[in-house]
Amino acid sequence: MKFVLSPDKFKGSLTGIEFCDVVEEGIIAVLPEAEILKLPLADGGDGSIEVLDYHLHGKRIEVDVEDPLFRPIKASYLFIESLQTAFIEMAEASGMKLLSADEQNCFYTSTYGTGELILDALKKGAKNIILGIGGSATNDCGIGMARALGFRFFDRDDNELIAIGKNMSEIVKINTTYTIKNLSQITFKVASDVTNPLFGENGAAYVYAAQKGANTNEILLLDHGLKNMAGLFKDQFGIDIQNTEGAGAAGGLGAGAMVFLKADLISGIELIKDLIDFDIKIRNADWMITGEGKLDLQTLSGKTIQGVITSSKKYNIPVAAFCGSVALSQKELDKMGISYAASIIENAESLEDSMVNTKDHLKNIASAFAKSID
Repeated sequence: MKFVLSPDKFKGSLTGIEFCDVVEEGIIAVLPEAEILKLPLADGGDGSIEVLDYHLHGKRIEVDVEDPLFRPIKASYLFIESLQTAFIEMAEASGMKLLSADEQNCFYTSTYGTGELILDALKKGAKNIILGIGGSATNDCGIGMARALGFRFFDRDDNELIAIGKNMSEIVKINTTYTIKNLSQITFKVASDVTNPLFGENGAAYVYAAQKGANTNEILLLDHGLKNMAGLFKDQFGIDIQNTEGAGAAGGLGAGAMVFLKADLISGIELIKDLIDFDIKIRNADWMITGEGKLDLQTLSGKTIQGVITSSKKYNIPVAAFCGSVALSQKELDKMGISYAASIIENAESLEDSMVNTKDHLKNIASAFAKSID
């Protein structure tokens, strides 16, 4: 019997690769002749570099860059020399994880460090750059990233502005004179499953800025700034970005990437599946086993489990989901296409037990599943 293991990470407790190792152990304990294929996945956000490195064996390159508050840090990206491709997670240079709780406020932060990572990849010879934009600490419409690549932003008095969210409203001119010369020859893809527009009640500021530390007044100003940027993009570049799905991803970096980099926005999970030939490798599997920290209705929105279900349906492969918690009824699970579901929290004595002994509980779940189908 062939099992394909394709989880996302359990944030804060297990990587996708660790999940595969533990579940394999649990299944083999019951079905020693089982064939196990480990294909951990990610959706383009945090942890995607580790997953792609596991599959594609690239080189991790460390770079001195600036964090969201312009402080020097070291950040890394994955470079796959044979494909002339770099995979960059913006969270490495511009993520919430780099700031303490009292420092988090996207009114003052910048994606400049992400631009520095892109610049280094170009210097290393990358012709294709894939940008994962989950976990951002920013709401600057990508102007910080663009500034690192030579774009400049000026106010009505012709003063150059620092590329932070606060200053978007003051920009009246974008200067492209000093942009990197070969930028238009590079293929950029942005891995994102966010569909928000750039501004407005469903835009980047109103939906996400509060989570990134902005207060009510700052959110209003950020939204005004994003609207101003949309006007500039239309006037200077002829791009009506507001009507493009996903423009509001990562504080408007989705829009910035489409305008400044001519990037294509694509589903993160589908991108990673394509890169590792996922749909080809899962053929002839008897079961797909996936998992992530929480299985709920949001799982339908471009998450890893949904990506696994989409692929499994092509070959009529049943799907089992082992998760930290499951917040769906059996009817909802059936509708999603999940044939078997189990949660760690249901097998643990307490939340603390579920976090401390995640691997033990996961192994037991895998063994119980194997017994149920044996």
